[in-house]
Amino acid sequence: MLKLSQIIEEVGLKSVYLHNDCEIEHGYVGDLLSIVMRSAKENSIWMTVQSHVNIVAVATLTGIRAIVLCEGMEFPEDTLQKAQEEGISLLVTEENAYRVSGKIYSLGVR
Repeated sequence: MLKLSQIIEEVGLKSVYLHNDCEIEHGYVGDLLSIVMRSAKENSIWMTVQSHVNIVAVATLTGIRAIVLCEGMEFPEDTLQKAQEEGISLLVTEENAYRVSGKIYSLGVR
């Protein structure tokens, strides 16, 4: 397990909204919300290119603690507002999900 702040620093992620410095146990990569709901584990960090407000609902249902938006994309305002309401941290990166997940995996997050 790693603190979210350690992952942010080590991987070079940019924080859009940091709810708290929670413990991250798992990582998940995926863009199809139904599969994320089925497969992601609680206390995960999720790498995706989806930015619409429904990702916050998926994170809340599954116990995902942080969402990393990849490929230099930006979260819309309604997603940011919903994440603040639900306590889901939002992060961004210019890198693709493959590279980011590899970096997070190399830190010991499984």
